[in-house]
Amino acid sequence: MQLTFPKIFPVTAHTDFVGHGTTFVAIKGTTADGTDFIIDAVKKGAQTVVVQDDAVLAAETVRFLGEKKIELVRVKNCRAALAQLSAQAADFPAKKLRLFGVTGTKGKTTTCHLLMHILKTAGRSVGLLSTAGNKIGEHEFPALLTTAQPDYLHQFLKLCVQQGVTDVAVEVAAQALVLHRVDGLLFDAVVFTNFAREHLEFFDSMDAYFNAKLRIFDFLKPDGVAFVNGDDQKLLSIQKPVVRFGMTDQCAIRATLTKAGFPLQGQIQAEGVTVAIDAQLVGEYNFYNISAAVSVALYTGVLPEYCQKAIATFSGVPGRFEWYQLKNNAICIIDSAHNPLSFEVLLHTVRPLTDRLIVVFGAGGLRDAGRRPLMGGIVAAVADYAIITTDNPRTEDAAVIASQIASGINVGAKAEVFTELDRTKAIQKAYALSMPGSFIMLLGKGVEQYQIIGTQKIPFSERLIIQNLQ
Repeated sequence: MQLTFPKIFPVTAHTDFVGHGTTFVAIKGTTADGTDFIIDAVKKGAQTVVVQDDAVLAAETVRFLGEKKIELVRVKNCRAALAQLSAQAADFPAKKLRLFGVTGTKGKTTTCHLLMHILKTAGRSVGLLSTAGNKIGEHEFPALLTTAQPDYLHQFLKLCVQQGVTDVAVEVAAQALVLHRVDGLLFDAVVFTNFAREHLEFFDSMDAYFNAKLRIFDFLKPDGVAFVNGDDQKLLSIQKPVVRFGMTDQCAIRATLTKAGFPLQGQIQAEGVTVAIDAQLVGEYNFYNISAAVSVALYTGVLPEYCQKAIATFSGVPGRFEWYQLKNNAICIIDSAHNPLSFEVLLHTVRPLTDRLIVVFGAGGLRDAGRRPLMGGIVAAVADYAIITTDNPRTEDAAVIASQIASGINVGAKAEVFTELDRTKAIQKAYALSMPGSFIMLLGKGVEQYQIIGTQKIPFSERLIIQNLQ
């Protein structure tokens, strides 16, 4: 029987979850101000309203609150209050669980899914909060954000406790750390997978982005352990007690990769224990993800044989290197890669596998524009054909985004470059260019089943498109 997620929250910042007795926290966001929705929240049943101490309410709102005798509470930080009140209303479920937090520019989702699979194989009852979906045991829920808002998060953890879950893997975005989404959580272990350019539409600089990531250490239990990629040069600067995993001599947990192709093979050694790796995955980057997950699993008491069994039976993550054989015997790979580092890693992983590499990609609107030419340059330097298209342009002009991507392509680049703003036609173009043995990479969408054009989410499924290719 499908587990039902609560439709009404005791504390929330969104009117969709307001019901009788709800405390409504009016947060001022980047595109909307929660104070504009106070009247709607009260009409839906909110009995307490929380606002920032310097919030100026409209006269109509003040009058309405007085007429309805609604309690108005002013706080120093609404986002922090949302987390605190949500945890309290759910009876602090995080304290009753083992929590594992994973941050980094890439690899967070796969590492969380790997860790959950290992723990489940070892007999634990597990939960998962990730970009690719949230899970409680076998029950799945859609994920709206990489790291859920606190009102949802604490209701999720409460449901985990009620269902007998003991261990939860949590994907932790940098934005979540600075916007108080994980306030109230303490992790038994944290992982920092790697660091590269990302989210500069949100952070002022790479240093600000890195410092935001470092905040995850503030949420580590006193006896918790931090695992860090010891081969990432930026992470070597971390001046905190950490255990480093990786393939070089400075790593306490030493990974040895013997085969990067399919299947992925090697071994991981930690404190006299050896875990043999034979995985249904591909690429050195996935070996790092495996190393991170195994490191945490061994720390939390999982025996090596369970780690080996779990890695061997792990079938991958939705939207991450999804592999399809097309009707003309070309291979199509769907992946959520959307930044320069992910492009670099993925394309160099696939390049040796084919003599004809075709890449369909775009860049998100209202996101770091500086990465667009970098992504274009990487694709054109590695692929045989580059097809620039749309990827959630939002309120930006898709043609302008495409031209910014193309501006990074050097004269004499390897790839023949096309621009086709209709993503369906771009995929069809890629198929027309393919032949047996070709690899078509569809980058950026991953698990998404929509395109965001303007302010509308329009249904869009790459899986359905490739199924209908003739």
